[in-house]
Amino acid sequence: MIDAMASHHVDSMDIDSKTPQTGLDFLQSGSMAAMPNEASERCEARRGFPRRMARATGRVLALALAASALIAARGPEQWEIPVGAPGGPADIAQGFDPPDQPWQAGHRGVDLRAPGGSEVRAAGSGEVTYAGLLAGRGVVVVQHGDVRTTYEPVDPVVTVGSTVSAGEQIGVVAEIGSHCAPDSCLHWGAIDGDTYVDPLTLVDTVTREIRLLPLGDRALTEEPPPPPDPPSADTTLGWPVADPYVTSPYGMRTHPVTGERKLHDGTDFRAACGNPIRASAAGEVSGLGNRGAYGLQITIDHGSVGGTALTTSYSHLSRFGVAHGQPVAKGEVIGWAGTTGLSTGCHLHFMVYTDGSLTDPMSQLPNNGTAARKQTHALGR
Repeated sequence: MIDAMASHHVDSMDIDSKTPQTGLDFLQSGSMAAMPNEASERCEARRGFPRRMARATGRVLALALAASALIAARGPEQWEIPVGAPGGPADIAQGFDPPDQPWQAGHRGVDLRAPGGSEVRAAGSGEVTYAGLLAGRGVVVVQHGDVRTTYEPVDPVVTVGSTVSAGEQIGVVAEIGSHCAPDSCLHWGAIDGDTYVDPLTLVDTVTREIRLLPLGDRALTEEPPPPPDPPSADTTLGWPVADPYVTSPYGMRTHPVTGERKLHDGTDFRAACGNPIRASAAGEVSGLGNRGAYGLQITIDHGSVGGTALTTSYSHLSRFGVAHGQPVAKGEVIGWAGTTGLSTGCHLHFMVYTDGSLTDPMSQLPNNGTAARKQTHALGR
């Protein structure tokens, strides 16, 4: 994994011995002589180039590479955000802010916004070492080699000694004991040996957000960067199934299998076994696997759509038609309907995250989903 992460950083910085030296290469070489003559003359003519930018870039590079090595050394090869879209982005209510001294007050984890009753997943594979009440709050602790992660407040669905995989459900967000009261959230902590660490450094998707691009001629000439690409005119999701028919809407309900009253975190669409399931928008497959109660699930990161970070997921599939990391087009078949996981029959459970938070999928579908809402009936899957 260290090789993979190192390769990722090299790719993201476009460092290639066959290409002309970039501003970043210049900073690493520490010598004007290493630059082509023309670039040297330009740089010599611009002695006002801010050296503090060079120092800051070096510090950020060192931190990013250190974080990569730390992630690689910490047990599981796969880490996930425990609530919300498995591939992120994380909806952070409060970040990691440890105290200067162990006995001082501080925030030794991160608070992630999540509705009460929503699924909490193991961030990595490991063994449950605690699951129960602690100081009046439900707490789950999972040991991953040298690192252990903590989750609270949680109503556990696992027991001590259980072996869990990354992304496997370990509980639901409890209504009582939230760090974000009166709002609901999950407090997620990570401890490496005896030291609290920022749990977000474990997650590969978070690391990918911290990318260093080459300084290039633009930094040397101090010219402004090119304007961003105009936003796509298509800001509405497409229907994931043909002839959409809602069998169970988003919202609180009594689960048809467990009998538990909890948040139904998506919209169920009627889909016969083997019917094609389509991507609601163009994007990249950011998650794919067996997700416990969700069965076979695909998650797609659509990037920014209309100024909002958008992610969709498709659950209870019978099989996959795409691979992790694969780009997909809007309307492309990504899998086929099934009844895997905790399900009463073949259908599609469709979920939408906006800026990392769960939202009613119908609000993002054509005409706010009015066509399908009119067909909603009482079947609850």
